[in-house]
Amino acid sequence: MESMLNKLKSTVTKVTADMTSTIMGNPVTREFEVGRHIASGGPGMSWRIYNGTKKSTKQEVAVFVLDKKIIDRYQKFEKDQIIDSLKKGVQQLTRLRHPRLLTVQHPLEESRDCLAFCTEPVFASLANVLGQWDNLPSPVPIDIKEYKLYDVETKYGLLQVSEGLSFLHSGVKMVHGNLCPENIILNKSGAWKIMGFDFSISSSNPSDTEPKYGCKEWDPNLPPLCLPNPEYVAPEYILSVSCDVSSDMYSLGVLIHAVFNEGKAVFHVNKQDIFKSFSRQLDQLSHLSPGVLSQIPEEVREHVKMLLSVTSNVRPDADQMTKIPFFDDVGAMTLQYFDSLFQRDNLQKSQFYKSLPKVLPKLPKRVVVYRILPALTSEFVNPDMVPFVLPNVLLIAEECTKEEYIRLVLPDLTPVFKQQEPVQILLIFLQKMDLLLTKTPPEDIKNSVLPMVYRAVEAPSIQIQELCLNIIPTFANLIEYPSMKNALIPRIKSACLQTSSLAVRVNSLVCLGKILEYLDKWYVIDEILPFLQQIPSREPAVLMGILGIYKCTFTHKKLGIPKEHLAGKSLPHLVSLSIDNNLNLNQFNSFMAVIKDMLSRMESEHKTKLEQLHIMQEQQRSLNITNPLNQSEETKNTPSPATKVRDIDEIFGGSSGSAGVNGNQNGSSSTVSQPSRVSLTLEEKQRLAKEQEQAAKLRSQQPLAPQSIKPATTTPQAKDLTSSLLNNMTSLNNLGLNSGTRTMPLQGGTIPSTFPVAPTMGGMGTMGVSNGFNSPMGFQTGGMVMAMRPATPGLYGGMATTTSAPNFSALTQNQNQNQTGKPPDMSALDSLFASNKPKVSLNQMAPKPAQGTIAPTPWVNQFGTGQPSQTAPIQAPPMGMTGVQGGFGMQANPFFNPQNFSQPVASSTMNTGMIKQSASVNNDFKDLFG
Repeated sequence: MESMLNKLKSTVTKVTADMTSTIMGNPVTREFEVGRHIASGGPGMSWRIYNGTKKSTKQEVAVFVLDKKIIDRYQKFEKDQIIDSLKKGVQQLTRLRHPRLLTVQHPLEESRDCLAFCTEPVFASLANVLGQWDNLPSPVPIDIKEYKLYDVETKYGLLQVSEGLSFLHSGVKMVHGNLCPENIILNKSGAWKIMGFDFSISSSNPSDTEPKYGCKEWDPNLPPLCLPNPEYVAPEYILSVSCDVSSDMYSLGVLIHAVFNEGKAVFHVNKQDIFKSFSRQLDQLSHLSPGVLSQIPEEVREHVKMLLSVTSNVRPDADQMTKIPFFDDVGAMTLQYFDSLFQRDNLQKSQFYKSLPKVLPKLPKRVVVYRILPALTSEFVNPDMVPFVLPNVLLIAEECTKEEYIRLVLPDLTPVFKQQEPVQILLIFLQKMDLLLTKTPPEDIKNSVLPMVYRAVEAPSIQIQELCLNIIPTFANLIEYPSMKNALIPRIKSACLQTSSLAVRVNSLVCLGKILEYLDKWYVIDEILPFLQQIPSREPAVLMGILGIYKCTFTHKKLGIPKEHLAGKSLPHLVSLSIDNNLNLNQFNSFMAVIKDMLSRMESEHKTKLEQLHIMQEQQRSLNITNPLNQSEETKNTPSPATKVRDIDEIFGGSSGSAGVNGNQNGSSSTVSQPSRVSLTLEEKQRLAKEQEQAAKLRSQQPLAPQSIKPATTTPQAKDLTSSLLNNMTSLNNLGLNSGTRTMPLQGGTIPSTFPVAPTMGGMGTMGVSNGFNSPMGFQTGGMVMAMRPATPGLYGGMATTTSAPNFSALTQNQNQNQTGKPPDMSALDSLFASNKPKVSLNQMAPKPAQGTIAPTPWVNQFGTGQPSQTAPIQAPPMGMTGVQGGFGMQANPFFNPQNFSQPVASSTMNTGMIKQSASVNNDFKDLFG
């Protein structure tokens, strides 16, 4: 098997090489490029047909080549006879010009190896289509092997042959003499063309009414190529050596039989004894059995029987055959009309093109694409006919595949895309824009199709603009997003702003509203919504269009308007439009419905956000309550909501004015820390041990003595210290709450919400109160937790300070009792009294405190009375120091409402703010003390 394939391959290669060398020596190759071997035809199938192109114009042609090697087996005089016969046929064909005859593009050229001439593009001969594959390339081309004739093609083909014979018989006074399938050529469009005039006979008296045709006697000794095909020759041609136009009609009858019987003639002729065969044939024709014509359609069967009659007078002539009902087919008549269009005026053409869409669906696709489409596109050179032709072309394009569209339709449409007159062209394209965008390659869309749409949007005709704006949404999904964003939408916006037509402006808004779903959310928010505020007109239709775009954007799942944009831009714009005097009641209600929906969603979204934030704060506070010792240094250093409250409190007047001045001296910087109810981790226990160890070291240290301040060398101006002190104390007193002396419960229950969050007392230390929680939550209320950050001696201007550990909440109760057992040392204030009074120290003026308690001094009492803790020997801060002026206290400021914050006040954070305020008070004391 492999050897046979190799042998076949070598044979094909050799034949191809031989044919190439043969053709290359012919003068035809000077002007034409010869392609592949596609078909065969002519007398005896001797002509090989190649596709080709003209070098100068790139026009497609067919090249017929006769290799002289096929006649090498004949004697020289026989070769000459064959060559002369073939030359005669081509030369006769070249002289004749008719739509039903094969058109010669280049006359016959002879070289040493071959004969060649060029014709219009050819598909194949009718003999090839009917299954006669002699002199074809191997393997047989698929398009020929699988080609099947449709009924409309057969009918119109036979009609074309009949018309060609009518031209020869009536116009030229010529008998073809060899009408058979090999001399019928199907061109590229599928039209049937007559060739093979090798044995044609012209009239000896063409001017007479009754022409006479001379006929040669049949010579069996001549080579077959010098004789016509005997199976298609009329009996009188052989038996009586006579012929006329009716002889061709007999050949037409046999041809019709062959078309409907897979290429088989009516009778098989024995070429060795042809006279005997024809004698027998006469008897059969005289008594033609019905079975012979059984495959022929009934409507033409009688006419074929007449064509095959022995008596030539009975045979219909060519003109009569063209008028038989068999050819009154819609498809055949349509194809015939196309072939005669050049004879019609524009009015007749326009009427035909208008009715053509009804006929096209009834025709086979191959007929429409290869026969009708070229005829239609040829009319594009006539601008007046384009609006009538274009709908049919686009209708055919819908039935084409994308490859067929690109190859057969698009090249002819591309120049039409650029035509602006008449305007109907643009309208037709816009109506079929989905087809164009679906099948046209992206590069051609960008270069040809979309520019046409842009011209339509910017067209001076209002009708064109309206139609374009109405059609754009139908194919918006096929436009690439960059093209839509950068080219189409800017033109729509420009048309809306610049037009003087209300219809165009409204259609622009409607168009934008319909294509919003194909846009990006942020492009709509950044480009479309701001554009709405630029529209100058206030007609109700325009306002409703604007409202529609807002509503579509607001309600669309993919788009949506953020609540920030709603509050800042959308709602203000819509509210201002809603009260326009041009709106009626229903339109106003539509505006208000959208506005209410926007407000409702904005309220819902923001409320949900705040609720989620509140829940997060509550969860954080719960974590701080259940595990207070788990706070890291990072958490302590991060400002909490309570710290932010104190920052605001400082801005509005400061709630902890002079806290912490004497806190170190009193030693009441912390309270007893109740043991946690949760089990501590190893790291927490290690940290607690380190804090306890550091607290023990602090207790063992000697108290720091106040630094002496050296007087300045220059004598300052005398200053009334007493009055300054009194003024300063008065200003500090104004910072407190205006209410009377308040007590703060320190045991059993929670601190009332009317008290400040961070109550402090000047000179008595800093105390952080964790309020709002009861004992079942794991928080001991037997005492108040107090903490202080470490401070340097210089912070208080030389006053004694106590450096504390980062967290004193873990100190034991016994340690706090040792610290609070000392009476407060107020010797630093002795210098405030004048020298002419008895020098009594403030320590002597202070009443003796009871065992385990510390009584406040009279100087401290002017700011309010403090209640000592009943469970821990510490100095409670007074309640009158934390309020702000004007009653901006806990009830007036929402930031001080415990319900507004979910985290307890961190003691370390409170101490930080209070120490800062204490530093400012100490600076005031430094001024007083010089």
